[in-house]
This record gives sequence, structure tokens and C-alpha cells, in this order.
Amino acid sequence: MKKLQVSLIIGILTLALAGLAWGQAAAPAPAPAPSPGAAGPRGAARMYNPATVATLGGEVVGVKLRKPRRAAAPGGGMMEIMLKTDKETVPVHLGPAWYLDQQNFKIAQGDRVEVTGSRVTRPRGTFIVAAEVKKGAQVLKLRDDQGLPLWPRGGGSR
Repeated sequence: MKKLQVSLIIGILTLALAGLAWGQAAAPAPAPAPSPGAAGPRGAARMYNPATVATLGGEVVGVKLRKPRRAAAPGGGMMEIMLKTDKETVPVHLGPAWYLDQQNFKIAQGDRVEVTGSRVTRPRGTFIVAAEVKKGAQVLKLRDDQGLPLWPRGGGSR
């Protein structure tokens, strides 16, 4: 009789634990928050807020090409610079590398630039989604007043 009770208790516990494990496996995992720039141009346009537009001037202390997460994503990556102003050093999201190349706009470490764009604050930090970059007499337009990208949707030639 005692063996039957122990077997019954073990069986009930096994079913209860299996039910808990199945419930956790069936529950959808929360989607990870996209990293800045990872969503591509439409992602940046969603973050762009005309109410937070500011103009910053400073020195480019870093240039980075952010590779897309998906291998099949068009364009080869998004360009980002680190801009050192009198008050801060802030990442500036520009746009796809192919678009900057088509505009014949080169930017390098040490360049002095003026950036107009929307300041975005996220838990992982603050960055600028650029609408316009001035370097000397050159002006690169990236987005319209609402933050929509000026490059063709779907990517361009590399």
C-alpha cells in the first residue's frame, strides 16, 4: 500500500512539473528591444521626433559601419559617427553607407561637422538621428522634416 502511495505522489508531481514546463515553453518570449539603427531607415524614422531636433557641432572621433542583423538586408550597413562636442560625445546615426557613397559625401575621424537631427534617449543611452550633416561647404541631406529618409526604400546599389 505504501509503494502505491509513493508511486501516486511521484506521478502527480511529475505531471505538475511537466505542466509547468509546458506552460513556460508555450508562453511567447518578449521580443528584444531593437538596438539603435538595427531596424534600418524605417526604424530610425520611427524614433525621429521633430520636437527634439537640435544642431550640434564638433569633431568626428569615430566612424563605424553597423552591419545589418540579417544577411539578406540590402545596403550593407548603416553609417554612424561619434561626435565630440564641447559638452558630450554622442553617437550620430546617419544612414546607409551606399547612400552616403552615392551622395559623394565622405566623413572621417578628425573632420569638423555640424549635425542637425533628433535626439533620442533610450535606456541604453542617447544618440542623434541625423537629418543633415554639414562639413565645410558640403551639405548632406539625409531625412525630411518628419524624419523620413531621403534614400529609396528597399536599398540601393552597394
